[in-house]
Amino acid sequence: MRSAPVPLTAALDLLCVLAFVLIGRASHEEGITLSGVAGTAWPFVAALVLGWAAMRAWRTPAAIVPTGIGVWAVTVAGGMLLRVVAGEGAEPSFIVVASVFLGATMVGLRALALVARPRQRSAPK
Repeated sequence: MRSAPVPLTAALDLLCVLAFVLIGRASHEEGITLSGVAGTAWPFVAALVLGWAAMRAWRTPAAIVPTGIGVWAVTVAGGMLLRVVAGEGAEPSFIVVASVFLGATMVGLRALALVARPRQRSAPK
């Protein structure tokens, strides 16, 4: 999994966060405006960047452990902390939903990549 392209993996992580935000805003009938999405997304996007830096994710971007788990954990915890600091709040049910959705997507995509990657055949002896 070391050969996964860093920009692609980072973009997929960002898409997971944006999907979470868009689905959440739509399900709560908050509207899908650029300013609304940006206002909801920024804490998680900032935490995602922090997670990538903390885990040095560019070294093994598609690895489930430690990269995927670490980036996911920092994204959720950091996003919640930033929401609280910004006066938004982080209800327990929201934390659970964010943790499950982002874990399933961010770590799940890495698991799919692992399963889907071509197997290397050993040379005949």
